[in-house]
Amino acid sequence: MKDAVQILAISDDINVCNLIHTSLSSHGHQAICVPTSLDAIQMLSRGVRAEFVLIDVAKSQSNEQLFDPALLQMVRSEQLCLLTEKEDTHWQSSAANWNIQTVWTKPLTRHHIERLARWQHAAPSPSANTPSEAAGGYHLEELDDNRFFLAASPVMMQLYRDIRVLAPVDIPVLILGESGVGKEIVAMLLHKYHTRSENRFLNVNCAALPTELLESELFGYEAGAFTGAMKSKPGKFELANKGTLLLDEIGEMSPQMQAKLLHVLQDGSFCRLGGRSPTKVDVRVLAATNIDMQTAITEKRFREDLYYRLNTLTLIIPPLRERREEIPLVMEELNRRGGSGIGEPLVLSDRIFDAALEYHWPGNLRELRNFVIRTLILRDQESAYAYLRSKTQTQSNMSAASVTGDAGNRKTANLSGMKDAISEIKNQTEIRMLRDALSASNWNRRRAAMNLNISYRSLLYKIQQHGLSA
Repeated sequence: MKDAVQILAISDDINVCNLIHTSLSSHGHQAICVPTSLDAIQMLSRGVRAEFVLIDVAKSQSNEQLFDPALLQMVRSEQLCLLTEKEDTHWQSSAANWNIQTVWTKPLTRHHIERLARWQHAAPSPSANTPSEAAGGYHLEELDDNRFFLAASPVMMQLYRDIRVLAPVDIPVLILGESGVGKEIVAMLLHKYHTRSENRFLNVNCAALPTELLESELFGYEAGAFTGAMKSKPGKFELANKGTLLLDEIGEMSPQMQAKLLHVLQDGSFCRLGGRSPTKVDVRVLAATNIDMQTAITEKRFREDLYYRLNTLTLIIPPLRERREEIPLVMEELNRRGGSGIGEPLVLSDRIFDAALEYHWPGNLRELRNFVIRTLILRDQESAYAYLRSKTQTQSNMSAASVTGDAGNRKTANLSGMKDAISEIKNQTEIRMLRDALSASNWNRRRAAMNLNISYRSLLYKIQQHGLSA
């Protein structure tokens, strides 16, 4: 019977080898650490089976030594991980040629190794439309401006697969999710995998500008169109021609601008402010919002015809509290990147990770990023830990007060009349029926909608309305 090891590491750094051995042995796994690729080839040729191969990339070694074809042909690309020094890039072209996508920057931490310890045998090599789920079961993808997309939870892995399916389709996509969940990141991914990716990706925050400024920002203006317009200026629609335009926080757009936007989406033409001749553009429009669109439509704050024009395809990004397994991974990645040059990476303590996993993160990824940056600036992990614990405690107190208040409100409702009490019973019954249908369908929402005899869109709205989650 062949020997089986959790990891085969190629490194002549004694500290790296000791960390791997210590961390894996504490989990009951085996590890072999060899100094060169040739030694690794000999181990594999003798029948040793490695589930994961880590290559410590040293500047002193040539690419021919690091990326030995004989070694790389013995293991799948998704089983390979590179360990590199910060700012060292001499390995990048060779890694791309061998489709090695998992790269960690030193210092190697125990949390890296624990992710390897949890990794099981990889499935057959993934297709171009699916993320690699090896190496601890997460997918990390680089984007422009030192930004990245990370998926580890089942719901985010499915979101990534949906993105890869929708990205090439040249129709609008509506991106829904709470503030700070990463709606712009999803839009960047949709642009990256479209044929327009070589052209511009532009973003307009519709909530940040009043109607008059937003109109000139989107459509541009001619010289003399208003006081101070000394020369003509193209708008974002013209600048994004043949590319992608993200209309962020579109739910905050005024009704007047909604009408003008609908016209552009229908025929692809518009006039600059002060202009007379129409301008024709070819732009893929993506829209994002954190508001409840169904409620906005009901309250006449958002045009229903514009909603259906934008809502050809919809992607829903779950809040961070519903994918907690990604919190340590995102923290490590932000820490590795040094908060965009703010400070050198820290070796984050277990207490920090534990406290982060307990916190609710109402600000989602944006709040998490700010926390990591703050920790890198102050370089005081005890203070960072105390900060998270106090936030968690405050959150718990508020939740307890809310429960007490709800109980009091229900008592008042019962005393004030039947109407509110009946409404409460109706809501609880609806929630129970939704949970039962979703549980019976294993959270297949389309099947649950059919069983409940309601539309798929209505089901999504009710899930969001009642805050249901798997």
